[in-house]
Parts: sequence; structure tokens; C-alpha cells
Amino acid sequence: MSTLIHTLNLPVQGMTCASCVAHVEDALKAVPGVTGVVVNLGAQRATLNYDPGRVTVADLTRAVDAVGYRVPTLETVLDVQGMTCASCVGHVERALTDLDGVTAAVVNLGSGTARVTHILDIVAVPALKQAVQASGYTALERSAQVDSLDRERQAREDEIQRQGRNLALAGIIGLVVMLGTFYDMLGPLRAVVPVWLSYKWVIGLLTTPIVLGPGRQFFVNSWKGLKHGVTDMNLLYATGIGAAYGIAVINTLFPQAGFGGEGATFFESAALLTAFILLGRWLEALTRGRTSEAIRKLMKLQPKRARVVRDGQELDIAAEEVQIGDVIQVRPGEGIPVDGQVQDGYSAVDESMLTGESLPVEKKSGDAVIGGTLNKTGAFRFTATRVGKDTALAQIITLVETAQASKAPIQKLADWVAGHFILGVHILSVAVFVFWFFFGYQRFFDPASAFIMSPYSLGEIGVFGFSLLLSVTVLVVSCPCAVGLATPSAMMAGTGKAAEYGVLFKGAEAIENASKLQTIVFDKTGTLTRGEPSVTDLVAMTLPGSLEASEVLRLAAITEKNSEHPLGEAIVQGARGRGLALGDADQFNAIPGHGVEARVNGQAILLGNRKLMRDRQIEFHDLWREAERLEVEGKTVMFVAVDEAAAGLIAVADTLKEHAADAVRRLHALGIETVMITGDNRRTADAIARQVGIDRVLAEVLPQDKAEEIKKLQAQGRQVAMVGDGVNDAPALAQANVGLAIGSGTDVAKETGDVILIKDDIRDVIVALEVARATMRKVKQNLFWAFVYNTLGIPLAAGLFYPFVSLIISPELAGLMMAVSSVSVTLNTLLLKRFTPSIRREPLGSFNPTPLPAPQVVAGVSAK
Repeated sequence: MSTLIHTLNLPVQGMTCASCVAHVEDALKAVPGVTGVVVNLGAQRATLNYDPGRVTVADLTRAVDAVGYRVPTLETVLDVQGMTCASCVGHVERALTDLDGVTAAVVNLGSGTARVTHILDIVAVPALKQAVQASGYTALERSAQVDSLDRERQAREDEIQRQGRNLALAGIIGLVVMLGTFYDMLGPLRAVVPVWLSYKWVIGLLTTPIVLGPGRQFFVNSWKGLKHGVTDMNLLYATGIGAAYGIAVINTLFPQAGFGGEGATFFESAALLTAFILLGRWLEALTRGRTSEAIRKLMKLQPKRARVVRDGQELDIAAEEVQIGDVIQVRPGEGIPVDGQVQDGYSAVDESMLTGESLPVEKKSGDAVIGGTLNKTGAFRFTATRVGKDTALAQIITLVETAQASKAPIQKLADWVAGHFILGVHILSVAVFVFWFFFGYQRFFDPASAFIMSPYSLGEIGVFGFSLLLSVTVLVVSCPCAVGLATPSAMMAGTGKAAEYGVLFKGAEAIENASKLQTIVFDKTGTLTRGEPSVTDLVAMTLPGSLEASEVLRLAAITEKNSEHPLGEAIVQGARGRGLALGDADQFNAIPGHGVEARVNGQAILLGNRKLMRDRQIEFHDLWREAERLEVEGKTVMFVAVDEAAAGLIAVADTLKEHAADAVRRLHALGIETVMITGDNRRTADAIARQVGIDRVLAEVLPQDKAEEIKKLQAQGRQVAMVGDGVNDAPALAQANVGLAIGSGTDVAKETGDVILIKDDIRDVIVALEVARATMRKVKQNLFWAFVYNTLGIPLAAGLFYPFVSLIISPELAGLMMAVSSVSVTLNTLLLKRFTPSIRREPLGSFNPTPLPAPQVVAGVSAK
């Protein structure tokens, strides 16, 4: 029997570059039963599918640990009540260890506690308590544990503090080393700097604590990786620092050993190189977390407590313990803990943090409220309808996290380059040493030249020292970190920025595709129009024995009474608004894409479009011309026949959405072609298109054919997006390069499409495009500078330009350049935080459609 495949979001610590990503991915892919592995450097997570029948989470954790990285865990202590013997201990331990994500559980009968080690974000404390309770005992959390948001922040702050301490130590001692190294150049300062500080053995003693203290992490981590056949940035650092320090020690203690002598003691290179690398690590720790601030902002919206009314009493409980059906009291200024429906009371609620809607939304009995939003003025009670992971906020967080953990196609090249970078750099470093040792030094060496940031003339170094320094500099200057961070950091910032405005990208690929769009196809009903049509004209036949207009409407309404089509509903509402009595049809049959037919009190009623009437050979005489006039006005005409004879026309019109024309105008300004697709006839569709400024119209398209029309546009070489309601347009949304589901509301997880627009505002299409383009600009800028840095830095470090300009960069300067390159990528990405969509910067003015006139009913021809 096959086992259900599980999806897992596994946190991974210790990754610093795209090479690390490749190693973790390879390690996880090698585990039997694991598929679909995607590791994200920026999010520090691995997303994968696994078969629980073949592999456990503990196996995955061991696979990550085996290649030198770490899956972070949390220790939780539970007070367990009801245990009386060792058998109880075994039951509780088994209940806990059977949970995915629990790596260890130790239960103590004497103290009545269970100490559980579990993986962050996979199994939470409530799940632990439920497992104990399911085995017949009671569990309470011994002390309130910080939530996942606090843990993430704490881990980031710990890393900042750790690297900050290392940097302070290396920086201070490194400054002293520089004073000793540059003693001969200090001038007047030599009066305050003791001469013994310039002795080689003193500089060596000062450098040693830097290398073995703050620099120790690079040697330890590279050794862990090498034990498992893994090479990463730590190996580059360790090789560069170790070579500079090791040769300096040898040449200080044994100057005749043949490695360059006293002129090739590079203690200052080892010290400053370590300091500059630590500077880069500290700046990365400081800035990297800020690219995912959107997730933390969303998490902060979730209230911790809820005031639940049970048995007539208000109870203050944890928000995670609220159950569906609970009645919750909300007072002014409080956050709404879960999704629900207002029971009684009245208030205005600020939903801007989730939907981007700036104005508070009024709430009264029967209205829906969203967990995480803020009650402003009044007090009310509501009934919980969705709790836990089913709330809108939880779904949005999950969508954003999933998008941030995904990879864009543009990242594949960068990852491939960075994944093969480390080995290639080591090979290049050896080649550089060999070239300069055996050929280059004798042919191109200029004794008068000097390293930047070094007091030595190169003539004092010798062939070995010269070749070694160039080799070390190549190792240090090479930086796959910048290449690896370029795409994921920008994608994290972009998806977060879009979420601030109620636009949810389901993946990084959706952002990349949205940035390339050339054509956007709009479904008409419910997208460009409000989707709430009303009857505007009734026209009855004037032949002898013809029915009155009101009777035509009544029969049509009975025929459409059970229809879910918006036009049918409009006819029913129009009849009821006139006080017409509506019975039930004896028979009913829908004719997809054409109309309906029914039998009412023995009469055969046929209601539909022009094609249906012509197929049934029903002649409408002069009403054909009247139908054309109504259609030119943008109205949809329904033809009514009774007992196979023409009875009359019913014209129905929908009003345009408030900002439809404004949105289309903005899209044209972005260079986007706009297309409208509809089942309406050509005249009606053209009239609507003229009102909003649509470029092309695809009319009389049946619902099942919309996806085929998208294919035809794509066959012309166009990158096509489809904007629809996410349900009726699902096939077309799936066929398009980018599907945008508009007006999705809060149940975002069920929506079809690559981009979810929470609000029913068509201008959010522009927000999605502008955010996507801004994000991809950052990606391309980041990749450009990362590749340019390595393209120029590596040849410069290898001495390619030395024969022409006698210029060589020193290892410590290379370390500084490497640190600046990776940090500059993150800082450039952070500029996205300042991005504001054009509709929030300088509104171009809203389009307010003119209301259609009230229906006027006459026999024969409608009076206008």
C-alpha cells in the first residue's frame, strides 16, 4: 500500500553561499524516498517531499548534519500529569518520539516532566501536548516558550553578537598588528609606538590569537565539510588565512627554509584578512534578516490572546486554543484573533496590514472579520469560523514563505556557477602559483613594484612568496556568496513588498514571468465589470396576440429562477423588483454557451442569444435591428421565444468597476497590450472595450474555449497573463504564463493562479507588475555586480594586469573587497523596501462610469 507523500519545510543553519546550497540539496536528494528538494540560501530553509514509509525527519536531519550543516532544534519541558509507573513513561515517550520533527524525548517519572527536543517550525508545542493527551495523560507547558518569531529573532541577534565579538577582537588586535607592520612609515607617531612592536615574532604572537580565535570557525567548518567531501567558502577562507599565517611562521622561525625568507612574513595579511572576512560576516548577519521582514511583520499581527465567551463567562485564553464556533468578544483597539463572522455589535476594522486597503472597513452583524486585523472604534462579538492554519493570516504567511523558498529560473545559472565555483577557484589558485613560480616571476617581475596596503617592496619577497601571495589572493577575492545571494535575497524582499499591498506571488517563477509580460487578458464579467448586471430594457413583439412586456419578463424569470448565471439572476431580480409572481418551471435544461429552455404551465420557453434563436429558426423580424442598437450601447440582449415564436427582448447591462479605465491606462503606460475575453456578442463587447480603452476584444468565446484563446496569443510569441476570478477561469489562468486571480478575498489557499490579488481592485494588477519588474531589476543588478566583481577581481588578483601596470592587490584588500561585494548585494536588495507602486505615489485619477438609466418598459421599442 502506498504511503502519503509529505511536504516538509526544514530549517538549515550554517549555509553561507550557493555552494552550501548545492551540498545540502545533494545530501537530501541522496536520501531514499526524498524528492523535489529546493534549498533557499536567503530563507535558510530546505523544502522537500518525502515518503514517511521510507524515511523519517530524523534521517533528513542526520543527512544535513553529515555534510557539516545544522538543523536547529528547541528544547521544551512539559509537566505531565497522570503517570504512575515506568510503563506510563514508555507510553509518553513513544507518543512524543512518533511525531515528525521530534528528535529526542526523555520522560522523568519522579519529576513528572517530559524534556522534548524538536525541530523548529515542524512540530510546535501544542502538537506535543496533544500527543501526550492522546496517550491518556495531561500535559502543560512548564514555562512559556518564546514563539517561532522570537526564536528566529533571537538566533539572528545571537549570530550578530557572536560575529560582532569576533570582529571587535580581530579588529583591535589587527590595528595593533598594522601599527607594528607599518612602523617604518609612522613618522611622528613612532614616538608613542614602541619599536619592539615591529619585531616579526611580536607581530606573529599578536596575529596568532586572531587566527586561532575569531578565525578558528573557518578551519573547523571547512574540516567538517572536507570529512564529508564538501567544499564551501569556509575552505577558501581557511586556505587563504592558513597559507598566509603558516608561511609567515615558517619564515620567521626558519628563514632559510626556502619559502621566501624574512621578506615573506605575511602576518598582517593573515590578521587583516581575518578581520575583513569577519566584517563581511557581521554585516551579512546584520542585513540578511531584514530582507524577510515582511514575514515577521505578518507574524506579529497574530494576537497572542483571545477573549472567548463560554457558558456566559468571558475567558482569556491563548489564541491558538480558540475552536471553530467559539464566540469571541473584541473591544476597541484590540486585535482580532481568528477569522469569523460578526454576531452582534458594530465597528470599523483596519484591514490595511493584510489587504493594503487604507480606509477602515465597517463591520456589522453578518459581516466577515479577518484574524490579525485591528478593531478601531466599537465593540462586537463574532463567531470563529477558521482557526489555526486555516485562517487568512496563516494562509498568507504560508504562501509568502513558499514563494520565498522557491527558485526562479534565472537563479539556476547562478546556482550552477556558484556550486562549481569553489573547486574551480582552488584549481585556478594552484595554476596561478605554478605560472608565477616557474614562468611569470622570471619574465615579468619588477623589484620596484609593491603590493597595495603593504610596506614591502616585492623585491624582498622572492619567487615563492610572490607566487604564494598571488595564489592566496585569488582564493580570497573569489566570492560566490554575492552570486548565491543575488536572486533569493531580492525574491524574498519582492514577495514581502507585494504582500504589503495585498498581492501574493505563489513562487519566484511567477515574479520572473510577470516581469516579462507583454499582453494581459481580462475576463469581462466580474473583472472589468462588477458582475452585478441589471435589466435595463424590455421590448415585446407588437404583432397581434403577442405577450405583454411584463409577461415576457415573468416567463423569462421563471425559466432562469434556478440559474446561477449572473444574467439569469439579473432577470429574476428585475421581475421580483416589479412585483411579478414567479412560480416554478416544470422542466429545465441549460444549453451551455447559448441559453436555457424550460416548460412553464405547458408553454415552451426558450431564452438565449442570437445564435440559439437562429439555430432553432425563430424569426424576430424588426427586433433584430433593435437588438443591434442595444448591443452598440454595451448591453447584453437576451431573446425570448414562447412556443417557438418570438416573444421579445430583455436587455441586461453590467457597470464597469470604479478603476477599470484607470488600470488599463496605466497598463498602456507600462507598454502592455490589453485584451478582453467574453462570451458576449461582438457589439456588446466592443462597447465595453471602448469605455475602458481595451486594445483587442475576443468576443463570443465559450467558457471552455478561453484557454484555447490564450494558447493562440502565446503562439504569436507573446508572454500572456490572464486576469480572472480564479474559479470559472481556472483553465485559462493555468494556461497563461501568469494567472492572476482577482478579488480572492481571504481564502487564498484555494485559489487557482500564480498571483493572488486579495482585494477586488483591478489596479492591483499594476501593483503586481511593478513589484515584479522592480524585483527583477534588483536581481539583474545584483547578478551584474556579483559577476562583474568576480570577472574583474579574479584576474586582478591573479596578476593578469601586473606585466602592464606592476599592480598587485594584497590578500587583506582582497578580503575587504570580498566582504563589500556580498554585503553590497544585500544592501542593494534592501532598497526595495523603499519601493511604492505608482497607484500609491501619484494617482492618475479614477474612472467613474456613468450610471445606466433605470429600465423603461414599453411595447415594441424601448424609449430612451
